[in-house]
Amino acid sequence: MAKIRVTKEFNFEIAHALWNYDGPCANIHGHSYRLFVTVIGEPIADKNNPKNGMVIDFGDLKKIINQEIVDPLDHAIILCQEASESLNVSNNQMFKKQVIVHYQPTCENMVIDFAEKLLKKIPAELKLHSIKLHETATSFAEWYAEDNNQ
Repeated sequence: MAKIRVTKEFNFEIAHALWNYDGPCANIHGHSYRLFVTVIGEPIADKNNPKNGMVIDFGDLKKIINQEIVDPLDHAIILCQEASESLNVSNNQMFKKQVIVHYQPTCENMVIDFAEKLLKKIPAELKLHSIKLHETATSFAEWYAEDNNQ
């Protein structure tokens, strides 16, 4: 059976600031992110299976990605621990939905984080092939399984 790549796109909004950065992104600002997640596998070849012909039901893929990435991050502020401490956002009503991470929340590091989360959740019969995260219309970062010994 042929291997097929299946991709689902997601859109969400995140604010962030880059701690100790020497440019304008040191200030709190937001982006309209576009996320593309691609898995690879063989279409189900069982006529009795309601998912016959599918690599994965797009709805099932959507559920995984919404649960792991979109729902926790949409309309949140994501900050590294050092920035969070500096801004004292823990009790500020303007920062009710905050995600504090152990890394600088660049597009590149977010893609790595997303891959680590999804590798644990993608069904075993599939392989996470790639993740592409657009921070702006013209700027994005990509993660590929083949580049990361997956």
